[in-house]
Amino acid sequence: MNRIKTDICIIGAGSGGLSIASGAVQMGADVVLIEGHKMGGDCLNYGCVPSKALIAAGKAAHAMETGAPYGVSPITPKVDYGAAKDHVAKVIGTIAPHDSVERFEGLGVKVISEYGQFISPTEVQAGDTVITARRFVVATGSSPFVPPIPGLDSVPYETNETIFELREKPKHLLVIGGGPIGMEMAQAHRRLGSEVTVIEGMKALGKDDPELAEIVLENLRAEGIEIAEDAMAAEIRGKVGAIEVEVKDGRVFKGSHLLMAVGRKPNLEKLKLDAAGVETHRGGVKVDDSLRTTNRRVYAVGDVASPLQFTHVAGYHAGVVIKSMLFGLPSKVRVDHIPWATYTEPELAQVGLTEAQARETHGDLLEVTRIEFSGNDRAIAEGKTQGLIKVMIVKGRPVGASIAGPQAGELIGVWALVIANKLKIGAVANMVAPYPTLGEVNKRAAGAYYTPRLFDNPKVKRIVRFVQRWLP
Repeated sequence: MNRIKTDICIIGAGSGGLSIASGAVQMGADVVLIEGHKMGGDCLNYGCVPSKALIAAGKAAHAMETGAPYGVSPITPKVDYGAAKDHVAKVIGTIAPHDSVERFEGLGVKVISEYGQFISPTEVQAGDTVITARRFVVATGSSPFVPPIPGLDSVPYETNETIFELREKPKHLLVIGGGPIGMEMAQAHRRLGSEVTVIEGMKALGKDDPELAEIVLENLRAEGIEIAEDAMAAEIRGKVGAIEVEVKDGRVFKGSHLLMAVGRKPNLEKLKLDAAGVETHRGGVKVDDSLRTTNRRVYAVGDVASPLQFTHVAGYHAGVVIKSMLFGLPSKVRVDHIPWATYTEPELAQVGLTEAQARETHGDLLEVTRIEFSGNDRAIAEGKTQGLIKVMIVKGRPVGASIAGPQAGELIGVWALVIANKLKIGAVANMVAPYPTLGEVNKRAAGAYYTPRLFDNPKVKRIVRFVQRWLP
């Protein structure tokens, strides 16, 4: 048995683990990184990267069918589904070297390509190596949650871990789950030529502002996607090419392929956390606001430690943990400034409180500004005027922003910056946005806060009239 002593031992080479390993080793710490599967984790191999690549393929196909308003004759695209998957693989392959064993070993990280498990509060075993460390980080991410629906165990189905390797285009894709993953894959496959039905037990895109979610859902339905809400799957039956999903109210949906996209579960099974004295709960590892577990030597980051299961959250967690582990400084997580986006078309993005949450929290102190994309000159020029931005403001400070519209995922960054730094709405109102850009909707939303204060205020008008009398 080999034995290693190190400063930091990280289990999991996804976004959080890689960020900690890279930052810590370059600042002088000895680092061991353990990964039993693929470097880059879910995001690179099964999530963010391949899904956006497939979405791009779908967008290219869709453009060929929708050029008439621009004077371009529409044609029916000839989609090579296998070639679209080749594009996905190429994108993964292009990014993979950045997350590779070779790169991290070049930085000075000791990489062990085995699964790790705790054997004591201060030791982890990976293969035939035992690592003793001053600090450990659990960064093992999450994997698809597959509910125990009767019949599912005898029917072939895909998850986000298998769908990108599928080479045969589904004739009719059934998607169970109307969250971001389900909706993104639904639209991508519809645009690549599949019939698509989404089956959602509650409300599709239910974690977002319902008014803005409906803008997205309306467009998806217009593209030919069937979206069945309040449709809890009760039984699944069939075989390859002929699958049926029966929901509790008796409706039956038929398709050729099935994608399970109902949520994620933290990857904890192989870790033997009990041996380390690390407590868990239904959502993952129990951590405090410094991301420390019940074993003070052990931290947890990313999907295993947060209900906000996003790559950028794991990266943010990495910064919090590095500050604590390397410098011994107090460092705590926040969640109010964490944005997220769903990359459908139009996109849907959120940071901070939704309107409903803000009303519940702040009551009459809340002011909401609303700007539609239909008044934005760039959106008009692009023919993409379907969209709305809402900003929730309390005593002059934004506490949330919701956007549905083109490039919402890019536009939400301004509001994430404002909320993270506790800036006032004037910071955005004073910004000069280049013309014509979609970014002007942010400035207009901020300016709308001042409209009643300046233009509908009799006192302001009296002051202006008084000043005008005395100006030379």
